Amino acid sequence: MNFTSTRNENLCVKFSQAVRDCIPEDGGVFIPTDIEDLRRWIYYINKKTTFTSLAGTLTSAFIGDEFSPIICNKIAMDAFPFSPVLKQLDDRLFLMELYNGYTGYHRDYGVSYLCSYLETTSELNGGNALFLDFTHGGLGAVLANTLRGKKHVKAVLVYQKGTVRGLEEKDLFWNGGNIYPIEMDGSEEQIKAEIAKVFADKSYVHENALTVANTTNVCRLLGQVFFYPYSFAKIKERIYGDLYYALDAGNYGTLTAGLMSWKFALPVNGFVVPSTNALSRDGMGNPVILDSFVDVNKRGAVNPIAPANLERLEHFFGKNGVMLKNFVYPVEVSDVMAESAAKELYIKYGVYCDEQAARAYAAAKETASDILDEDGAVVLFSYSHPSIHSDFCRHAIGESPDIPSIISFSLEHVDLNRPLADGADALRKIVEEVNKKF
Repeated sequence: MNFTSTRNENLCVKFSQAVRDCIPEDGGVFIPTDIEDLRRWIYYINKKTTFTSLAGTLTSAFIGDEFSPIICNKIAMDAFPFSPVLKQLDDRLFLMELYNGYTGYHRDYGVSYLCSYLETTSELNGGNALFLDFTHGGLGAVLANTLRGKKHVKAVLVYQKGTVRGLEEKDLFWNGGNIYPIEMDGSEEQIKAEIAKVFADKSYVHENALTVANTTNVCRLLGQVFFYPYSFAKIKERIYGDLYYALDAGNYGTLTAGLMSWKFALPVNGFVVPSTNALSRDGMGNPVILDSFVDVNKRGAVNPIAPANLERLEHFFGKNGVMLKNFVYPVEVSDVMAESAAKELYIKYGVYCDEQAARAYAAAKETASDILDEDGAVVLFSYSHPSIHSDFCRHAIGESPDIPSIISFSLEHVDLNRPLADGADALRKIVEEVNKKF
């Protein structure tokens, strides 16, 4: 599978380059250019197909021209000691729980897959990879789990002062681990700007094998593509009409992964998402991507620390507003609607849900009469364990579930007791220090 840039369709690189050099020099982001037709894979999978088996098979289909099926299966086996859980709530509604990984968030899947890919292919071909990322704490917690024992992948993680969490002593670089956490003063925007300065020097990035673990890296998205064919395999014998997915917008990574699945020939009719300032509807009811009013080549370069998945979304549809209108359904969802949806899920189905899933369910309810045929079905994605949203659950339904111990640990604050980094130069010194230990 080859990749091009959202800002230069003449660029063509293999998957391995798109992962390791994940930021095109033209300032865009990578997107698949030669979309595989996976009908022969998708229609043979069924409810007995395991998530790991599906991920290994599709990895081979995606990148089999670069690595053998054995290597592709190893990537998936190492990445996924956990699996999504799909539940049928009624004849037309299914719930996909995506919080069964290390920290109770759906990002666990994409991060684990990316780390497994980098470690496995580095063992095979040589080389190393070093993440440089901003994190609110969650990314750090999942990387701590996925990088334990790995020899070819490390991470320098930048936190706002006082937000480090979910790390064990053995994870820390100065104790022989693979995580170098560092705190900085300033706003999130200021800190991300300092990290972006490091990535602006392309020769420095290449010399130090820098990449990112967020969804700017297309490998993160591929790890989330698997959600869709897996859910379809589980329910295809139980549905007879149109199929829609309802999901929170987030940073649009999972929506972009869904559109990639559709391009790969997954039979899906559309995606329902709560509106945001960046993706909403105009006065005529048509979906609007706010950024699309400015040509991509007249925008500033993408900041690798701030995923630009909406730019990928624009690239999928180009100037074809009719296709966007009939495939992505943004719905305005109020707090009251979200709380009502959470209450309904609990009363009707006994389901606790996180706030994002509640908003997605409210959006699906609002638009169901317009898009669903009489045999149609909706798969609702639940991104995070509802106990993480305990305040929302208690407010909406009066109680919340207990928090599992592994998730509880990922939320525990860590005192580093180390000097703060004061900017890009300090980060460069840390990068160089870590690289010396490979």
